[in-house]
Amino acid sequence: MEQSRNKPAIVIICGPTGVGKTAAAIHLARCRRGEIVSADSMQVYRFMDIGTAKPTPEERSAVPHHMIDVAAPDEAFDAARFAREASAAVDALAARNTPAFVVGGTGLYIKSLTRGIFHAEAVDPEIRGRLENEADILGPAALHHRLARLDPEAGRRIHPNDRFRILRALEVFESTGKPISDHHSAHRFGESPFRTLKIGLEMEREALYERIDRRVDIMIETGLLPEVRRLLAMGYHSELKSMKSIGYRHMADFIEGRTSWEEAAKTLKRDTRRYAKRQYTWFKADPEVIWTPPAALEEMNNRIESFLS
Repeated sequence: MEQSRNKPAIVIICGPTGVGKTAAAIHLARCRRGEIVSADSMQVYRFMDIGTAKPTPEERSAVPHHMIDVAAPDEAFDAARFAREASAAVDALAARNTPAFVVGGTGLYIKSLTRGIFHAEAVDPEIRGRLENEADILGPAALHHRLARLDPEAGRRIHPNDRFRILRALEVFESTGKPISDHHSAHRFGESPFRTLKIGLEMEREALYERIDRRVDIMIETGLLPEVRRLLAMGYHSELKSMKSIGYRHMADFIEGRTSWEEAAKTLKRDTRRYAKRQYTWFKADPEVIWTPPAALEEMNNRIESFLS
């Protein structure tokens, strides 16, 4: 027990997109004079502000944030890198006796920080090259259909447009003869290097979906389309992993003539709602998460005070 209490403590604020994690976390971190470590797989990228709902300059001046704007949009960034850099940030905060609030909706990043990640054996470059060529010719949807047949669990978890993760799952299957979901299940996570309090924010589903739709409207009103135009003009092409994310691929599809404006806006809202549903599924599978409405700030603050004391 004493050994456990000597570990750095982190408060995790998680939940689906649009539920109010940023506002709640800033309030709670200010109460404890803490700092925020973002666990959002898109907020790591520079120049991608509106579509990632990045904290505003005012919010970031109210509470210091880490793991935001740490990579270029064409730079390789994955859960392993996040775990290394976020762990260093948490350790630095612990050295200053500053509470660390890990805040975000990217479940894999949070899990990689707290429990480690699965490392597959090196993949044959010929397999990777062939799959890349097939994706270029057939499109990611066709490869996703193949993945769903070979590894139904991964097919359900990975979005049909997520080219990077589709290719990764297929290359692991072809290299090892086993689905990547089997590797994940067999991976034995080590003891966490941190003490954690996990707070999940939730609200009635229809209310969340209404918030998501309004959030998309605000993103569009405040310049999401010009933001994507600037990224393309800077040379960050639409096939990049970062540019395939929600919001950016929808605007790029419109800019490059693959869809109408009405369809781009409609599918952006739909895909964001679907993403929120997948986030709920991920976090609901973690029995350590304590679920609470985002407005229950006093209750959350009391839990945090008890945990940190």
